[in-house]
Amino acid sequence: MPGTPNTPGTPGVPGTPAVPAGARWQPAPGLAWQWQLGGGVDQSVDVPVYDIDGFETDASVVAALHAKGRKVICYINAGSWEDFRPDAAAFAQALQGTSNGWKGEKWFDIRKLDQLKPLMAARFDMCRQKGFDAVEPDTIEAYNQKSGFPLTADDQLRYNRMLATLAHERGLAIGLKNDLEQVPALLGDFDFAVNEECAQFDECGRLSPFIQAGKAVFHVEYKLGTDRFCAKTKALGFSSMQKKLELDAWRKPC
Repeated sequence: MPGTPNTPGTPGVPGTPAVPAGARWQPAPGLAWQWQLGGGVDQSVDVPVYDIDGFETDASVVAALHAKGRKVICYINAGSWEDFRPDAAAFAQALQGTSNGWKGEKWFDIRKLDQLKPLMAARFDMCRQKGFDAVEPDTIEAYNQKSGFPLTADDQLRYNRMLATLAHERGLAIGLKNDLEQVPALLGDFDFAVNEECAQFDECGRLSPFIQAGKAVFHVEYKLGTDRFCAKTKALGFSSMQKKLELDAWRKPC
């Protein structure tokens, strides 16, 4: 019933309700952010949101950022196997498809929810245990890529919704990474969006539903200078900046 709080779910136990939406972070449009996946985290950037690597970041870094009043997003790869992660051996070879274009990475067969769900749950548990506020699952648009598997849009929707449920059961917000074609279907399942290069490919309007729903769009461009996109994306309500492809500490915000 409206106004009646739900009982928080037990993470990892099937059939338990998610933590109430009001109990997790809900990033609003316009929040400035820092996205750094390479090198030691530069904690001096004066922004309210950091998005950093879940595996490579120690809980003490998350705690230090919290002490400065920051919210912290846990980056993990949820759609591709990475040979350099400490849990790489847990993913059966049958789950691994073709290369996604990055060294040491291969698309997952996302149809195999029974195998991938506990592995993703373990990664989300890691994010929660380190104190993160949210999760950014990467490479979750395999269905329109050359993954090596005959994946459909429905396969992707099922997988992405499974990820959203895992995050919400743990009290974590979750961002929809790219996957622009499925924004209308997934808007209700995700708490914010993370996008790369929508201005480069003239696709930013497809993310407007997030802003209209009061949900942040964290956006970066790599090839375009800020003079080429900031006016448009700021007008849309996005949290935009220019970054280098290696996603080190350098940033040029709008």
